[in-house]
Amino acid sequence: MKILSTGKYLPEKVVTNAFFEKLLDTTDEWIFSRSGIKERRTASPGETCAYMGTQAALDAIDKAGVTPADIGMVIVATTTPDTVFPSVACQVQAAIGAKNAAAFDLQAACSGFLYSLILAHQFLKSNTCQYILVIGAEKLSAITNMEDRTTAVLFGDGAGAVLVQANNDPHVRGRLLAFDLGADGTQEKILFLHNANTARANAVDLGGGAYITMSGQEVFKHAITEMAKSAQKTLAAAGLTVDDIRCVIPHQANMRIVKVLADRLKVPKEKCFTNLERYGNISAACIPVALSEAEKHYHLQPGDKILMVAFGGGVTWASAVMEW
Repeated sequence: MKILSTGKYLPEKVVTNAFFEKLLDTTDEWIFSRSGIKERRTASPGETCAYMGTQAALDAIDKAGVTPADIGMVIVATTTPDTVFPSVACQVQAAIGAKNAAAFDLQAACSGFLYSLILAHQFLKSNTCQYILVIGAEKLSAITNMEDRTTAVLFGDGAGAVLVQANNDPHVRGRLLAFDLGADGTQEKILFLHNANTARANAVDLGGGAYITMSGQEVFKHAITEMAKSAQKTLAAAGLTVDDIRCVIPHQANMRIVKVLADRLKVPKEKCFTNLERYGNISAACIPVALSEAEKHYHLQPGDKILMVAFGGGVTWASAVMEW
């Protein structure tokens, strides 16, 4: 699998920490010191999850020089679909005119993009199609309780996309070298969101579960442990060490998590790409947006190795090493 291009879309509206100083018992210093976030983007009512995903997709398509009709599949990783059905992927497929593409959503919370990218690799490997559009799109402002100081300051909106192509020639640069997927459903209560209609139909007391509900310390502990193990497993499977990696793109959840993870993996600061300060946590959109920016930041060249690793509600985790 070869990445042909990357794309991204971030809403224009910037929400700084000063906004939350007026809304909650908090300060810019408190938020930044505990999360590493200075600002995040918030979508307007017209900027739906599908709209943002479409704009990111068009950005990637324009860069690749591929027509929408060439795309054989659209996979969208999201936890914030605009409708239960049709899927966001079907809405994107229609919007970009990818008339020959199968389309579906994948939900693995913040690990969703890597799950989707790895799944795309399997489809390409089986010669299902030649080009797949993989998108991470989230409108987390729609499911965040703005009165909850522990979560309100963390999340943002946006979308990222990659267009990938089957690559069966071992002499051509660009392939997925190794990956790891995992989940632990016994930890569901440390980070969750109820489906409100279904929960009420089942007489479930929503409590805080009507919005994102998180046990911060537990998430921190499990995220560090599982992402570190997954990344180490993937590096070993690829026959690589951190020294072989051009850049590491971790899930942009919290700067403390990123720093501890980097220490455990012995990743030098300059190799660890972050944009958390500007965008906050945009869940499944974190890694594709970061990948789009890291491409320019590191001036990625054919043959460069990239390690991506994520952790999300479920709980889920994933990692992958790709050659550019």
